[in-house]
Amino acid sequence: MTEIIFATQNANKMREVREIMSGSGFIVKSMLEAGFDFDIPENGDTFAENALIKARAVAEASGVLALADDSGIEIDFLGGEPGVYSARYMGYDTPYGVKNRRIVELMKDVPEERRGARFVCAIAAVFPDGRSIVEEASVEGIIANEPRGGSGFGYDPIFYVTEYGCTTAEMTTLQKNAISHRGKALKQMRRRLAHVLD
Repeated sequence: MTEIIFATQNANKMREVREIMSGSGFIVKSMLEAGFDFDIPENGDTFAENALIKARAVAEASGVLALADDSGIEIDFLGGEPGVYSARYMGYDTPYGVKNRRIVELMKDVPEERRGARFVCAIAAVFPDGRSIVEEASVEGIIANEPRGGSGFGYDPIFYVTEYGCTTAEMTTLQKNAISHRGKALKQMRRRLAHVLD
């Protein structure tokens, strides 16, 4: 089995990653599980650039295949913000409950047709020899009028998917992984890796 280190210290993200990569034949460890505990500056201008920065840092430090993602929410009414700054929006230490309520407040009088938003995810893989590949995916939705649901994390409670009639925080894990930006990007990467490593 091929060992992969996923460049994150986020337990929620690792749970999603493991669920999606289950049965793939890869052993996926977090940075901490692999013995790496260092901060990686995310100073890229795009999700793909940030994912590559993180994966390259871990691949170089560990000497094994590294994966990383960078993801966030783009809100049309806010000119695409917070985008690559999604985790840093209003400060790293600001709880997502506060961030979500702030976004809802900013959009309280915005009609549904102008509430468009998308979750975007870029997954990067960097091999020990320096080769890299990137996969990107997104899911379209609208910003809800209020936070709803207790599942998921981050901006899930305010991201409403019209075809499902609920926010991603109201979905089961199986539903969310089937349609989510991270789920789609990881599945694409899983197929690419299976082909490259075959």
